[in-house]
Amino acid sequence: MIPVNVVTGFLGSGKTTLLREILRAPAFSDSAVIVNEFGEVGLDHLLIEEVEEGVLLLDSGCICCTVRSDLQETIRDLQAKAARGAIPSFARVIVETTGVADPAPIVSTIAAEPVIRQHFRIGNIVACVDGVNGAATLDAHPEPEKQIAVADRILVTKADIADAGALAAVEARVAALNPLTPMARSTGAGFDPEFLFGDDVGDAARRAAEVSRWLALSEQAGADGHAHHSDHTAGTQSFVLRYPDRIDWTAFGVWLTALLHAHGEKILRVKGILNVRESDTPVVIHGVQHVVHPPMHLNAWPDDDRESRIVFITRGLDKSRILRSLSAFIGEPTPGRTADAADRVS
Repeated sequence: MIPVNVVTGFLGSGKTTLLREILRAPAFSDSAVIVNEFGEVGLDHLLIEEVEEGVLLLDSGCICCTVRSDLQETIRDLQAKAARGAIPSFARVIVETTGVADPAPIVSTIAAEPVIRQHFRIGNIVACVDGVNGAATLDAHPEPEKQIAVADRILVTKADIADAGALAAVEARVAALNPLTPMARSTGAGFDPEFLFGDDVGDAARRAAEVSRWLALSEQAGADGHAHHSDHTAGTQSFVLRYPDRIDWTAFGVWLTALLHAHGEKILRVKGILNVRESDTPVVIHGVQHVVHPPMHLNAWPDDDRESRIVFITRGLDKSRILRSLSAFIGEPTPGRTADAADRVS
């Protein structure tokens, strides 16, 4: 399956600079990059030839095109052209969003289209955040808050020109919005492709390490069973639900699907590790708004904790409503199973 990565970021966040780096980097020679406008990223000095109408081959080996009438059509068109040999084959797709766009519908586009699902899967969502003006942008506009909340990787840009205090303030705001996601700084010259776009699909050891990482991040952020937010992010909160008993996977799956169907626009991200009755090893779940990714199985538990832990980032949906609906589907936990069971699940 070919991963589709999304690069998002508000106007002035450094997204275009990152795209230029991607388009010239040898590491992306097997990639297809879908941009909004050729002119914005400045391809003249990178261009080798137009291999098909609207599809450019760059000297890095990367192919580049713009969105046609819609993203689904563009992705299907690229796949069909590569299949018949009209353009070079590619192993990754990178999609640029507009500065004010919500990246979640792109995830829905790929998940909802049967033809696309046969060949493609969702990769990392990368959000660029302005290290100089990021805090002011978050105060003035709702879009970057959502871009950060749904991201799998965050790149804080302009680190070479940002004041140290301003940079730290931006990173603190980002961590409050999304305690699950690792950050890196960028000076606009060079970045770590593996950090931004590497994922754990097909690598059980790496998947376990990734689960351990985001569980640790959520605990460090103070999200261990209690809502976490700052004065600046009062509408967005993160919290962890814990359940001590083994969970019926079928009942849980029905609950999560129903929850995201009813409240997906308010659930910016959900990640969890579950102790299910049907398996001796844990199941990892991951969702973005209305979309639930296929569950993944770990070969072993990443730590000694055998409780199910589900991390939510929500906006306008409080923890108590989610807890009530969860208990209705999978039942109340065994009394006294853990010392603080009542606090954690009710």
